[in-house]
Amino acid sequence: MDALLPIITQVIAGVIGGQAVGAAVKQAAMGQLPKILSGAIGGVAGGQLLGMLLGGGAGIDAASAGGLGGLLGDALGGVGGGAILTAIVGAVMKNR
Repeated sequence: MDALLPIITQVIAGVIGGQAVGAAVKQAAMGQLPKILSGAIGGVAGGQLLGMLLGGGAGIDAASAGGLGGLLGDALGGVGGGAILTAIVGAVMKNR
């Protein structure tokens, strides 16, 4: 369960970030499914990327390594990644 908690946090935070961008950017008129999927995928990617950049790499306890560790880092990376990927998907879908 310890290995799944960061991923679950990133997915949920990514969906929240994707929904926020979808609501804020009316030009990216897209359905719920693309917003949820792009938010979730972006959340996991953003959470993993932030973890690597801030020193929370594999096998290292991020809090003791001095990085932005734990669930806060997963949540922040998830929200950011989900928002960014949803904005990109919205822009691509708008230009189709």
